[in-house]
Amino acid sequence: MPAAAILDVDGTLVDTNYQHVVAWQRAFRDHGLAVAAWRIHRHIGMGGDKLVEAFVGVEVEGRDGDRIRAAEERFYGGLIDEVEPIAGARELVAALKGRGHTVILASSAKDEEVEHYLDLLGIRELVDDWTTSRDVEETKPAPDLVAVAMRKAGALSAVMVGDTTWDVESAGRAEVKAIGLLTGGISEAELRGAGAVDVFASPDALRERLDVTPLR
Repeated sequence: MPAAAILDVDGTLVDTNYQHVVAWQRAFRDHGLAVAAWRIHRHIGMGGDKLVEAFVGVEVEGRDGDRIRAAEERFYGGLIDEVEPIAGARELVAALKGRGHTVILASSAKDEEVEHYLDLLGIRELVDDWTTSRDVEETKPAPDLVAVAMRKAGALSAVMVGDTTWDVESAGRAEVKAIGLLTGGISEAELRGAGAVDVFASPDALRERLDVTPLR
């Protein structure tokens, strides 16, 4: 059986990373906390359950973490209609399915966000399954999300495709190979340093590779 293809969503299939940066920055500011946008960008892809503490420490997380996350969700909700599919994302999913791969979307976003992306990309009938925040107790870089995706795929082997070091680290902890895309604004050197076995500029570039070297 071909390896399952586990695809990250935010920043890999839909161009959301910078909207999330703005939403997190506004959420922190709403609670009297100044966090630079470039610092937030470095942490996009890390689960929200870890991100607040990473910036403002255990004390603020304990006191205001849930409220900051709720504010981010609210601010991002005001920006989600600006989100566009990343060029070639749907074509990549179709190419993977056409080559016999089970395709699982690995996201820790809320149900309604994932549903929105499925319709935005037009891939609801193409993918085999997906995850949401309800499926995991601990988010990336913990391996939980990738492990759940593997179970949903019913596969013994898989390859993860993601756009951040947190995706790559999560895959590595689940003993799954990872391929990086540059669509999230993270450099090739950083993705490879986190453990990516290969890095491509875009979904189209990865799809073209499939014509030469199958995903395995």
